[in-house]
Amino acid sequence: MRLVFMGTPEFAVPTLEKVVEAGHEVLAVFTQPDRPKGRGQKDAMPPVKEAALRLGLPVHQPERVRRPEVVEQLKELAPEAMVVVGYGQIIPQAILDIPPKGIINVHASLLPKYRGAAPIQWAIARGETRTGVTTMKIDAGLDTGDMLLRWETEIGPEETALELGDRLATAGADLLVQTLAELGTIVPQKQDEAQATYAPVLKKEDGRIDWSLNPREIVNRVRGFVPWPGCYGSLRGQRFHIWQAQEAEGSFRAGHLYVVGKKLYAGCKEGAIELLEVQLEGKKRMTAAAFLNGFTLSESEVLA
Repeated sequence: MRLVFMGTPEFAVPTLEKVVEAGHEVLAVFTQPDRPKGRGQKDAMPPVKEAALRLGLPVHQPERVRRPEVVEQLKELAPEAMVVVGYGQIIPQAILDIPPKGIINVHASLLPKYRGAAPIQWAIARGETRTGVTTMKIDAGLDTGDMLLRWETEIGPEETALELGDRLATAGADLLVQTLAELGTIVPQKQDEAQATYAPVLKKEDGRIDWSLNPREIVNRVRGFVPWPGCYGSLRGQRFHIWQAQEAEGSFRAGHLYVVGKKLYAGCKEGAIELLEVQLEGKKRMTAAAFLNGFTLSESEVLA
C-alpha cells in the first residue's frame, strides 16, 4: 500500500520500521522540526527522523502541517492511506480528506479511555491495572475516531511509563500492520462517549508531590511520571526528585522525611513511602542509601 507516515517520538519508531518491513511503500515521512535539546540546547532530530533517514525514506518537517503548501504536497503524493503515531499536530480536515482509505492512528490506550497526549503516563499515575493499544480512523476530534483493532495487556505493579511505553510501542507496531492487512474487512466501531476519559499533556507542576495523597497514589505517580516531569519536592530550597519508591509500613507526618537505619521514608496520608532512588538538584541519581551517606538530614526534615 502507498502510505504517508506521520510521527515524531521514540514510541512511533517501531511502527515505521514494521510498516517498511511489511512491504508497504512509504512515500514520505512527516515529523516535527528539529528542536533544541539537552544542556547545550543544540538542535536534535526527532527519533522518527533518525529512523526514516536510516531507512532511506524522504523526510519533511513542516512547522504547521495545515499550511496550504503542505496540504498540496500531500495531495501530490497521493497516498492510499496515512499512518499517524504521536505526530504532535492536529490533522486538519483538508488532509483527512486526501487518502481514500483514511488516516489510521496508533493510540496507546484502550479507547475511549485516556484520549489525549499522555495516555501511558496518566494510566499508571491513576492506578490502572490494564491498558493497551487501539488503532482507529482519525476524524476531526481528539482521539474520537472509529476504532479498528485493540490489543490489551496488564500493567505490572512496579512497571514505569518508560517500560510500559516500550511494550506498547512494539505491540502497536504489530497491531498497525495487522490493521493495514485487514483494512478491507474490519468493521469500525464507534467509541462510547460515556466511557471517555482524558490524558492531558504533562506539565512540570504535575510532578510536584501532593503529600495529602495516600502511599499507593504517590508511588503510582512516581512510576508514571518518568522520565518527565518526575516526582519532586523542595529540600532546603533545592529540587529533590524521587525516581523510585514503594509503599511502606509506618505512620509519619505528611511531607516529612525520616531516616530509619539506612532507609529513607516520607510520610503521607494514611501511611508512608520508602524512597529507593533519589536525586538532589545538581547531583546524579542515586540510591537512597548512597544519598544518606553524603547528606545528613535533620530530625523530621520537610520535603515541601
